[in-house]
Amino acid sequence: MDYRIDRPLTPEQYIELLNASTLGERRPVDRPDAIRAMLAHANLLATAWEGDTVIGAARCLTDYAYVTYCSDLCVRESHQRQGIGRRLLELVQQAAPCRIVLLAAPKAVDYYPNIGFTQHPSAWTILPGELR
Repeated sequence: MDYRIDRPLTPEQYIELLNASTLGERRPVDRPDAIRAMLAHANLLATAWEGDTVIGAARCLTDYAYVTYCSDLCVRESHQRQGIGRRLLELVQQAAPCRIVLLAAPKAVDYYPNIGFTQHPSAWTILPGELR
């Protein structure tokens, strides 16, 4: 496995990876323009590769000093439970040595405590147009 923080992904590669993981059902994979923007505006991307095939990715926003928000952590279902997600997060912390914050997808809620994350007592979200 080749782990990188300097290898970009095309929207097509990322959509294929999202669909090969469980995260595709929760991301706008039917909107390549949105995926392109998601990749363009993330300022830290760690990836795992087998040859030319992307196996996993951690797409993040960070200030490199206090906090990194991991927007997506995805690993192909065929490669899960092999430590790839953990290694991607290690790369993220090497590049940005600060706190990682994320919102767990429902299917991944039990994963994060196993690798050392603690649950925050409150998280709040709002969609565009819902702010009162």
